[in-house]
Amino acid sequence: MVEVKLENLTKVFSKSSIAVDNLNLEIKDKEFLVLLGPSGCGKTTTLRLIAGLEKPTSGNIYIGDRLVNDVSEKDRDVAMVFQTFALFPHMNAFNNIAFPLKMHKYAKDEIKKQVRQVAEMLKISHLLDRSPGQLSGGEAQRVAVGRALVMKPRVFLLDEPLANLDAKLRVHTRVELKKLQKDIRITTIYVTHDQAEAMTMADRVAVMHEGKLRQLGGPSDLYDHPADLFVAGFIGSPAMNFMDCTLEKENVLVSDLFKLEIPEDFGKEIKEHATTSEVILGVRPQDIRLQEKETSNSIGAEVYATEPLGSETIVDLMLGDKIIKVVAPPTYHADPGEKVWMTFKMDRIHILDKKTEKAIV
Repeated sequence: MVEVKLENLTKVFSKSSIAVDNLNLEIKDKEFLVLLGPSGCGKTTTLRLIAGLEKPTSGNIYIGDRLVNDVSEKDRDVAMVFQTFALFPHMNAFNNIAFPLKMHKYAKDEIKKQVRQVAEMLKISHLLDRSPGQLSGGEAQRVAVGRALVMKPRVFLLDEPLANLDAKLRVHTRVELKKLQKDIRITTIYVTHDQAEAMTMADRVAVMHEGKLRQLGGPSDLYDHPADLFVAGFIGSPAMNFMDCTLEKENVLVSDLFKLEIPEDFGKEIKEHATTSEVILGVRPQDIRLQEKETSNSIGAEVYATEPLGSETIVDLMLGDKIIKVVAPPTYHADPGEKVWMTFKMDRIHILDKKTEKAIV
């Protein structure tokens, strides 16, 4: 069992720079956990703390049942792959992978055996004689992964390893990495700011913002049940639409631009859990339907622009001074300035407390 436990973990670089703020997180044995968040949220610092490349200001790090705060990086039995693959340019792929084994003074025959095994697993046996300059981005990435895995670490850490690959290769490689992790059954912590990577690769996703853990859960949990305004806006593409409203009567949301009747049980939830009657209505672009005529509980808006993407069309609507994005069928067409009406899938809307920004519905 190789679990990783972070207990009240804090890293302060200066009074104005708290990179990791009282983080509590448990990564399960053989789990693929993704740390997801925007640049500067503390995810890479968290990874470096686990690896031993940074020392915590306070809190504890456990790998298995061992407290490793004061254990050097080379003795933590973890391996890390960086965004820049950091391959030695004067060494071929074989020697790059073999490097950590040589540092630990493995016998030559054992080095050959271990490197060949890792190369076969990663399907790079035919590349072992090539120098890094002769490798494509995807090939270099696999060599870097091979160098990390050859020592058979207990924990595998990856810091945005696909960031330098082109879009098509990134999609292909994330599938390979996911399959590899399941094959070798190693506890893995993966850092990215790319939500598509997180949602497609992770068993669970830890969303971070300003050094804090905002929500931990499976990809579908984060998408369907965001805990707060930040997670709701960060997860999903195009991003969720937000509209300020006030609850009037039992189940009517009112703004300067519309009135919207919501299910009665939603109204009850707002009254029971909101700090005031002021709330934020959140609707994903995929959960809005467009129509040419006004109907009951529809909201009128003006077409601002359309973005045909082949498989779908993104329609930008002007509602007052706010842009509302809608995912429409690929055949949808409307001219700028045209009046349209939108309806929402009521079982898919989100309602958040305007003051606390916490999710209510």
